[in-house]
Amino acid sequence: MRRRSLVFLAMSWAAAAAVAQPGPLVAPMPEAVVVVADRVFDGRGEVAEGRAVVVRDGRIERLVAAAELASDPSLGGLRRIELPGSSLLPGLIDTHVHIGWSFGLDGRTMTADGPESPEQRALLAAENAARTLRAGVTTVQSLGEELDLELRDAIARGTLPGPRILTSAGAIVDPGLEPAQLRLAVRGFQQRGADVIKVFASASIRVGGTPTLSQEQLDAICGEASAAGLRSVVHAHSPESARRVAEAGCTAVEHGALLDRPTLELLAERGVYYDPNIDLVLRNYFENEERFLGVGSYTAEGFAQMRAAVPRALETFRAALEVDGLKTVFGTDALAGAHGRNVEELVYRIREGGQPVLEAITSATALAAESLGLGDEIGTVAPGYVADLIAVAGDPREEPEALLAVRFVMARGAVVRRD
Repeated sequence: MRRRSLVFLAMSWAAAAAVAQPGPLVAPMPEAVVVVADRVFDGRGEVAEGRAVVVRDGRIERLVAAAELASDPSLGGLRRIELPGSSLLPGLIDTHVHIGWSFGLDGRTMTADGPESPEQRALLAAENAARTLRAGVTTVQSLGEELDLELRDAIARGTLPGPRILTSAGAIVDPGLEPAQLRLAVRGFQQRGADVIKVFASASIRVGGTPTLSQEQLDAICGEASAAGLRSVVHAHSPESARRVAEAGCTAVEHGALLDRPTLELLAERGVYYDPNIDLVLRNYFENEERFLGVGSYTAEGFAQMRAAVPRALETFRAALEVDGLKTVFGTDALAGAHGRNVEELVYRIREGGQPVLEAITSATALAAESLGLGDEIGTVAPGYVADLIAVAGDPREEPEALLAVRFVMARGAVVRRD
């Protein structure tokens, strides 16, 4: 049913697009273009004023001084995209979303046994993807469901507009499985085409975040993932669960709202990425409480736990900024109601968390790309990198909210938004 639903979706989009244009909906520009903005943030902490970016065949060919555009004969005939008053950045990367999670036909959060047909679920996921891309997020890691696989592939083909998707296609949740069974589960996800292994090593913050997997179990999962050439990212709120993650050699800790300084230092020592989700996911829950309340662990007590976690999560984030060598990446846990609002989390980290602007941008570009194993492909404005570019109105160093004012998006060399 999953494959049929997305094939149906792809055919519907393709049929509509055929009237207007042949070929993929999202494809590189047929000729080289020069994108000109007031300044370029390279994604690694450097800013160059008065630069232009030459894009050819979906990749960045070179950067040139804007003042040289008129005098360089090799640039004279190229099409220009002028973005005065703007800052150009690498496309943003959100390392933790649930791209298929939406509000259903009844207006409440969708469940596995809800009334939505596979086709309706696929359309809602495609809407989430398009909304996310327009907001300037050109790559996401969806720690979601099997539906993500076909959506990922459709976007990669250019059939649908959306961010590049890496997906776990599900998660390892059952604490009753033996190590041998957990290794088989990892191989099963690999065979289904997952890009990463998602693991739950602690309970939800709504029920205290206590550890749920032993050291032996995590050793088996992350060891098998590494042997299979896959990264492993682990939901772990408590210090003990995160310590087990680090000892097991897993790739990243997700959430970690309750972590203490020694645990954060251990993550840094072991090179484990830290992906805190401290604002958007919680605020979205509170704004849409009536749409979640009564489903699973979404109880009044659970919401009280989440409200209590807000200042603790912010305190943990501030502590993480003080830990030398800790690789804190950008992730939002965007789910129903939050898709397309991803950058609000980044602004919160700057305004409330005290993260320097350039460091925050790096966490959502070059460092996030590195955490996904794509550090040589995306996340940086430099020759040879994929042309994922966004422009925002103004200078984020002066006004962090400028990051919300996206006016231009180029994904894989194709212009998908220009205001």
